[in-house]
Amino acid sequence: MEIKNKIDIDIFKVVTKAIAESDNLVLMANTLTQLLVVALEIKGCTIFALNAEAHELEVLASFGMSAHYLSKGPLQCDSSIAATLQGEPVVVKDVNQTDQLQYLDNAKEEGIGAIVSVPVNFAHKMIGILRLYHHEAWDVSKQDLESLLLLGENIGLAMMYTKSANALEAIKDTINEVQVL
Repeated sequence: MEIKNKIDIDIFKVVTKAIAESDNLVLMANTLTQLLVVALEIKGCTIFALNAEAHELEVLASFGMSAHYLSKGPLQCDSSIAATLQGEPVVVKDVNQTDQLQYLDNAKEEGIGAIVSVPVNFAHKMIGILRLYHHEAWDVSKQDLESLLLLGENIGLAMMYTKSANALEAIKDTINEVQVL
């Protein structure tokens, strides 16, 4: 049985354009999660930023997931689909047949049937995770998984670009304030 691809070039163009045209990280991430949910016809999407000090994942943006689910507790890096933090994508085809979830009961209660977890990297360093949630079991095609990996890299570039641009803008504002004094 052949697995159907969900991500075509048109979806990739729209998503890439949303990333490239934004200088506001939170706005870009919110737009991206919405686009992915609608385009892929899935339950929800969340982009997490890695808090290396706390060794936790923090929600940067999410769409389609309930506030109750998002506030279930901190996602510990070594307890929540840990292989993604090693740079590997993880496809949980059926949440009823896995031991990789930190909050399995919450996922079932939320109506999640499958999860795709993709690393978000910058310069070979893990800085976040992209998670896609489907309402039913989901067998992801190899091409879609490769597209999602590329998307994770683009999100990493966008995250670092916007952080750098915002830092430079803050420095510029500070210099301008000092010059006025």
